[in-house]
Amino acid sequence: MRAALLEEIHGELTIHDVRLTDIGPNEVLVNTVACGLCHSDLHFIEGTLPQRLPTLLGHEAAGIVEAVGEDVTEFKPGDHVVGCLNAHCYRCSQCIGGRTHLCENRLALQKRANGTSRVRFGDEEVFQLAGLGGFGEMMLAHESGLTKVPKELPLELGALLGCAVITGVGAVFNSARLQAGSTVAVVGIGGVGLNIVQGASLAGAERIIAVDLNPDKLELAKTFGATDCVNAGETDAVEAVTELTKGGADVSFEAIGLAATAKQAFQMIRPGGMTYLVGVSPAGTDYGFAGNEMVLKGRGVQGVYMGSNYFKRDVPMLANLYLQGRLKLDELVSAKISLDQINEGFAAMQAGTVARSVVIF
Repeated sequence: MRAALLEEIHGELTIHDVRLTDIGPNEVLVNTVACGLCHSDLHFIEGTLPQRLPTLLGHEAAGIVEAVGEDVTEFKPGDHVVGCLNAHCYRCSQCIGGRTHLCENRLALQKRANGTSRVRFGDEEVFQLAGLGGFGEMMLAHESGLTKVPKELPLELGALLGCAVITGVGAVFNSARLQAGSTVAVVGIGGVGLNIVQGASLAGAERIIAVDLNPDKLELAKTFGATDCVNAGETDAVEAVTELTKGGADVSFEAIGLAATAKQAFQMIRPGGMTYLVGVSPAGTDYGFAGNEMVLKGRGVQGVYMGSNYFKRDVPMLANLYLQGRLKLDELVSAKISLDQINEGFAAMQAGTVARSVVIF
């Protein structure tokens, strides 16, 4: 199959013919239909998150089941599926406690049972990001890393459910458990930030303040439910949010992954408020929050991984919300590109000109 491989840090992805191993007992072979370009992929390309090379990136993916391993009962050929980072074992303490997104054996499930990769380039093993490798024409994945979705759902939109949508909406519902009538600030209006905005709207937030440097993204945020927009390049964002909320937001979300914007998000909340860090930061990032602000004013900070999701429950639910007309997905897709255009897609991401680009196979 054709696949886009990362062979060197800061290099462009290169298209190669690679092969997949035989299907293992608990594995599912999927014809990839679509895969979104995520900022986490860009972190690996830029080297801010360490990774073994060569790597087959792509984790926001959807496709159609081609074949299944002998022990697989959940899927059959022809099923429409969405992949997610959160392959899980169901047996560790985190899974038993209902936190499958934090499965202690997740990394092991991203490889074959013998610890090797499912992808080969010549005689060389290729690391398969998240056990998916969505930038290839086919995916061979552990069954726990996939979930079925209704066939009425367009898969180029369904792909987004596995990362951007579940991370953003999940942060609101699963992590913050946002109460109706709350005031919310969202810092960073990319694909994840837009879904935090629409999650807050679905939850009944009274005021949703979108904060970004890009005026086009702020305009887009209004269509997802933002009641106010703050251009951080034109005004002091913390002062603006504090004034709009008469003392600070009840809840803030940071969806970029930078120390400076995380501190801003923390400064935007009122005493007793909570900041949720949703954006993935470069390895080694030190946020440096002031402890006395937390203790004396009762402010809190919590990290959120992948929207604290249980994706086999959450993705089908989100798919149905879209089919009911209650969740926006079409508006997230700024560009549909081919695999050969993938480097141009990441260049557009770096330039900040897109919400989401999606590779269509």
